[in-house]
Amino acid sequence: MKLFPFIILLAIVVKPLTAGGAEPLRAGIVGCDTSHVIAFTKLINAPEATGPRAGVEVVVAFPGGSPDIPSSADRVGPYTDELRGMGLEIVDSISALLEKCDVVLLESVDGRTHLGQFQQLAVGKPVFIDKPAAANLADVIAIFQLAEQTNTPCFSSSALRYCAAVTKLANDPAVGNVTGCSVASPFETESHHIDLAWYGVHGVEAIYAMMRPGCEMVSRVDGANATLVTGRWGDGRIATWRGLKSHGDYAFTAFGDKGMAFDRGFSGYEPLVDEICTFFATRRAPVTAEETIEMFAFMEAADASLQRDGQLTSTKEMIDRAKQKITERSADK
Repeated sequence: MKLFPFIILLAIVVKPLTAGGAEPLRAGIVGCDTSHVIAFTKLINAPEATGPRAGVEVVVAFPGGSPDIPSSADRVGPYTDELRGMGLEIVDSISALLEKCDVVLLESVDGRTHLGQFQQLAVGKPVFIDKPAAANLADVIAIFQLAEQTNTPCFSSSALRYCAAVTKLANDPAVGNVTGCSVASPFETESHHIDLAWYGVHGVEAIYAMMRPGCEMVSRVDGANATLVTGRWGDGRIATWRGLKSHGDYAFTAFGDKGMAFDRGFSGYEPLVDEICTFFATRRAPVTAEETIEMFAFMEAADASLQRDGQLTSTKEMIDRAKQKITERSADK
């Protein structure tokens, strides 16, 4: 049988001008080792994209990758190839990427890399930092300190913060003012990160979306099928997070001064991507540095509490300890 060669044509769809006649903001991706890079690019670059997504186009990516984390090493190649097939230019350095973009999606799955990557990215262009913001609290604080010093707008968030079930409960008139909540979500750890940062951060983001900042004390106990973290806010409100070790559902209960309500499930990435694109256009972060820092203090206090056999642990203690680490790092340079 005679074989004929195939000619494969790659059609690159270029976004039209925005409604105001401006060119879309050019977005660059740092870190191609997470499925988020594919999902976000498809949502942003869709020719039919409307609203804030219509004003952004993902055009370039730097692969990155962490050889000592299998879920990074095994995925960075295939995801990079897929992005190349979607029309993105692939570059070999962050400096090369910055020459070709206006805004940045810091997507590296390994939170350890974020501080070093942000040190290269902190040039004034808006940066979204995907979860986890970093591998530990000290790095998170250092990132936001650098952002302030360089006038680089940035924020970090999980998609769970903007999940339909969470936003509905946080603003439900039948619930009223939220006086407490309970969240259950999947729990996996990675040895280079504080326990909750790798995957538990999704559930913690949901808690903060409903409760807002103000947690002062945290305790944690661990079991065969779950780890349970309780936070006590300064005004007496209480939130709990159940990290599920054996299955992957999401469940949310809000308690309020008018009633209580329950919902479950994950509604997709669209709401988060809309927030990111709005941030790129306005340079105004929808989640403050202070809130993200407190979230990581909550998670680091959970680890400390477990090491102390469930003892209540102060978030302020964790922040003070992290700032001391940063001071010691600076002294060692």
